[in-house]
Amino acid sequence: MEEIVITAAITGAATFPSQSPYIPITPKQIADEAVRAWEAGAAVVHIHARDPEDGRPSASIDHYREIVASIKSRCDVIICITTGAGAGMSIDQRTATISTFKPELASLNMGSMNFSMHPLLKRIKEWKFEWEKPYVEGSRDFVFSNTFASLETITTVMKQHDTKPELEIYDTSHLYNAQFLAQEGFLEYPLHMQFVLGVMGGSQATNYDLVHLKTTADRLFGDRYTWSVIGTGWPHEFRMGAVALTLGGHIRVGLEDNLLISKGQLAKSNAELVEKMRRICEDLGKKVASSEDARAMLQLKGLDKVAF
Repeated sequence: MEEIVITAAITGAATFPSQSPYIPITPKQIADEAVRAWEAGAAVVHIHARDPEDGRPSASIDHYREIVASIKSRCDVIICITTGAGAGMSIDQRTATISTFKPELASLNMGSMNFSMHPLLKRIKEWKFEWEKPYVEGSRDFVFSNTFASLETITTVMKQHDTKPELEIYDTSHLYNAQFLAQEGFLEYPLHMQFVLGVMGGSQATNYDLVHLKTTADRLFGDRYTWSVIGTGWPHEFRMGAVALTLGGHIRVGLEDNLLISKGQLAKSNAELVEKMRRICEDLGKKVASSEDARAMLQLKGLDKVAF
């Protein structure tokens, strides 16, 4: 793969305002960051919403509407909306954005798993907002639920609105879940998946784990899929990205996954992370795809067919 799709995950739900003042919180901040990431070379932006008052994960349709409408009014970036959302949100909350906005692309977490952030309790000494510490503490006993029933519901909603699922693969079992759902008609080929490495509770960010997921996917799906990689945290975001480039994959960076531009130095924007990954791509002889090129590669329906 000579043309590389860079995705920027703008804010997420698993990084916290106490960790960095540069995490965008308000709809305007999130939209502005998305546009700047596109200008820096991101073909896709992955969108979560936050409460503008305190930065906690938000399921508000109004928050999402302000974000996606603002982004679309300024650029042609592919907007990938989360269905992971935040801890404890219902399936109705997680799919409401798909029914409302009919995006081109949306994330789909492919299996239930432990998803914990509690090691942060040892590292964060001062908390900016009251909700953050209990949220992090609660993750020790949290199971991110993505049952077959919920996967069938979410994929059905996506299919109704011609939204392509981006399959979030945290573990080998998630690939087998994808195979089963494709056999049952809930997923359609070609699949697009993202190998998520480094989350506590999932596969870790090592070359061995990435190669294992890639070779398993090759065995199960042959040439009927495209893929990207996430390496969470420093230095995994860039190291896993570089390995993915040598294996024919695409790349995700962003403040959802990693807050550092270099060891001990906070990234001041998503665009800064995109720019660094773009330099790595070009230094390795790869071309960074435009949003329009990425639409063709991922076989998306087009920006004119969304509902925002």
